[in-house]
Amino acid sequence: MTQQAERQTTTRRTRTRQGPGQGPGPLVPPRPPGGARRWPRSFADRLTAPLPGLRAFARFAREGALRPGPEGLADIRRLPYEPGPLPRVDHRTVAVTWAGHASWVVRIGGLTVLTDPVWSRKILGTPARVTPVGVAWSALPRVDAVVISHNHYDHLDAPTLRRLPRDTPVLVPAGLGRWFTRRRFSRVTELDWWEGAEVDGVRFDFVPAHHWSKRSLLDTCRTLWGGWVMTDAQGQRVYFAGDTGYGHWFERIGDRYPGIDLALLPIGAYDPRWWLSDVHCDPEEAVRAAVDLGARRMAPMHWGTFLLSAEPVLEPLTRVRAAWERTGRPREDLWDLPVGASRVLDRSSAAAG
Repeated sequence: MTQQAERQTTTRRTRTRQGPGQGPGPLVPPRPPGGARRWPRSFADRLTAPLPGLRAFARFAREGALRPGPEGLADIRRLPYEPGPLPRVDHRTVAVTWAGHASWVVRIGGLTVLTDPVWSRKILGTPARVTPVGVAWSALPRVDAVVISHNHYDHLDAPTLRRLPRDTPVLVPAGLGRWFTRRRFSRVTELDWWEGAEVDGVRFDFVPAHHWSKRSLLDTCRTLWGGWVMTDAQGQRVYFAGDTGYGHWFERIGDRYPGIDLALLPIGAYDPRWWLSDVHCDPEEAVRAAVDLGARRMAPMHWGTFLLSAEPVLEPLTRVRAAWERTGRPREDLWDLPVGASRVLDRSSAAAG
């Protein structure tokens, strides 16, 4: 970790800086269509570890593996896939449905929210998905908001986003708003870490992650990356981590947003560790992150959809179950859902939490 990771870049709009445990950050007021914030040219000072250099790439060329070998692929037909209807909800109900990878249908505060929506069969530079999308696009209710964690192709998918009405509220990391306004989205909110915005009574706070951004040859770290805390009027909270390695941010997020009812945490794309440990949690680290957050429940994601790294396809699931069992926490609080499955948060147990 570096001191640079703690820096807060100054923007033209003055905002309050808050330390750990001081509660959510300031709400960012709505902006008219076309209204833009001024961001730094680079967010490289937010990195928590250096990006791979030439030596690392040379080592990866010698010994690295991008995909599982034949033995690791043997269980591909056993990947859990159980699509079902979306649960019925009201404005006090929180429900989540895993569409695959980092794409969730989150029902909270009467809203339908999509996280990092990727409904495409294939994304740039990656083999086609090994499990179909768990929710048909035609089965979705009206989408009330979209949150994006960062701009990598497996989290920001242009063909999927083209399906949305252009007045859909979209909440994005600092610097990424222009990508959406160029595509005629009219309700785009860019946030820095620890800032929040509201959509129809649900609060969305953008929080740090151990990751990076890049979409082309010349835009490394030009936009920010992070996760989202969603809080409804009843105080029910869902944390969506996006893409992240393990690190000190989880405790800080838990301090600022106590009582997280459900943490959606990535458990895949972690092998080889020397290459990926700074930016992707392994299953044991994801469970540790849930504990650091103080989250009551954890739902694994970012595995079993796109083959992005070398671990066997079912290994993330078996390892996260074992790691959860070692914590001694109730088995029912690990929501290890098949792609397409849903779970509804019990309000009484959430309140008692």
